Amino acid sequence: MSATTAPKSEDLGRLSAHELRTLYESGEASPVDATQAALDRIDRFNDAVNAYCHVDHEGALAAARESAERWARGEPLSPVDGIPCSIKDLAEVKGMPARAGSLTTSDEICDYDSPPADFMRRAGAVILGKTNTPEFGWKGVTDNRVFGATGNAWDTSKTSGGSSGGAASAAALNMGVLHQGSDSGGSIRIPAGFTGVFGFKPTFGWTPQWPPSKSAMLASIGPLTRDPRDAALMLNQIGRYHPDDVYARGGQPEDWGADIEPSVAGLRIAYSRTLGFANVDPQIAKAVDQVAERLEALGAEIVEADPGIEEPIDIYRKIWFTGARVIWENIDEDQREMLDPGLAENAERAEDWASTDLFQAMDGRVRLGAHMARFFQDYDLLLTPTLPLEAFAVNHQVPPDSDMHDWQEWANFSYPFNLTGQPGASVPCGFTDNGLPIGFQLTAERYQDTRIMSACRAYMDAYPPRYPDVPNESAPSGGR
Repeated sequence: MSATTAPKSEDLGRLSAHELRTLYESGEASPVDATQAALDRIDRFNDAVNAYCHVDHEGALAAARESAERWARGEPLSPVDGIPCSIKDLAEVKGMPARAGSLTTSDEICDYDSPPADFMRRAGAVILGKTNTPEFGWKGVTDNRVFGATGNAWDTSKTSGGSSGGAASAAALNMGVLHQGSDSGGSIRIPAGFTGVFGFKPTFGWTPQWPPSKSAMLASIGPLTRDPRDAALMLNQIGRYHPDDVYARGGQPEDWGADIEPSVAGLRIAYSRTLGFANVDPQIAKAVDQVAERLEALGAEIVEADPGIEEPIDIYRKIWFTGARVIWENIDEDQREMLDPGLAENAERAEDWASTDLFQAMDGRVRLGAHMARFFQDYDLLLTPTLPLEAFAVNHQVPPDSDMHDWQEWANFSYPFNLTGQPGASVPCGFTDNGLPIGFQLTAERYQDTRIMSACRAYMDAYPPRYPDVPNESAPSGGR
């Protein structure tokens, strides 16, 4: 291909994984071109949003050159061979540090790959670097004492959400195409909702992790992307059994939805505006009402129905704060003052709990899961808002003008489905009057992940979202 007809680097930086794969197959572009385009976007945008905490320019380009040789021979390792991707800084990547946003960790280079990095590397994907997270992923926003805060591309003075906030802001600006996140209480869906990208939390146990989260019984690995088909392509790689994860289960779909026909026709979708207990911003409620109308126009049956559950925040806190206590206990006493004060507070709140408190919470979790399983016998999907409020000021755990104290108080729609282990996705569906993204959530019974993916693809094909061309720097995001 002549230099005059070669795609411009910036054009490649805007493309999806399946668009890049088509160019690789035809020889119109190479993984080296696409990787350089992604690195260029990181160089241009990362100072504004602080999405990446580590970038491996040399390693990424070396991996891209190897991928280009495979594509030239017609021997790609997988459909994501040569696609630029990122890994969240809670997961180990060989040759990169894993700080987990904590002053208690070091810059020591990892000598092994965690399951998502291992799967992506074996598939030939190009790992660009690590994305920012709050310390040990403890909260629903992204800031830490090592790397600072991650801002929202739509307004850098606002939070990107968390704990996969770095991955979400990277996805919003296409600083790489496939971004790995993890979700123990909403940490994929929350930042997807705040930043206006697509985020998918799989059924618990279908996407392995190691080392485990301190609340591994709640955590799922999953993708954040601009395109649900790209998310399915990533899940086709990372959504496989791995022996290191004792919670890992088999039975994953061969295709998570990359090539299935997208449709909502004939689906019976329950629509709950509040789950029975959330206080939702009227602008967000109106936007999700419109989503319900659109899904109905696409062929779904919409039935207004609440699941009939009580807010399970006490159940969740017993499990989540106990995990914080484990972190506290495992850190040397002289390092504990280095912890984020909010994380330390959570650990202290669990200090006097008995083992029976945790087991009672686990019993409550099982009962909640059984209730929701029965609810989904009558419905194919459940539609809710992703979040009840718009993104608020960066460097705050809760809206600064509210009477809230803990992030769970505004994560009403996300953490219940970590307790039940059910899959869920956040889909962009508009903007508030302040120009901040709104998302809706679709959930389903366990193991019905492809049903969600098909519905999300159908909606986003019919109503494509808008993404920022550049970060809106109304204020600095608060780097290191």
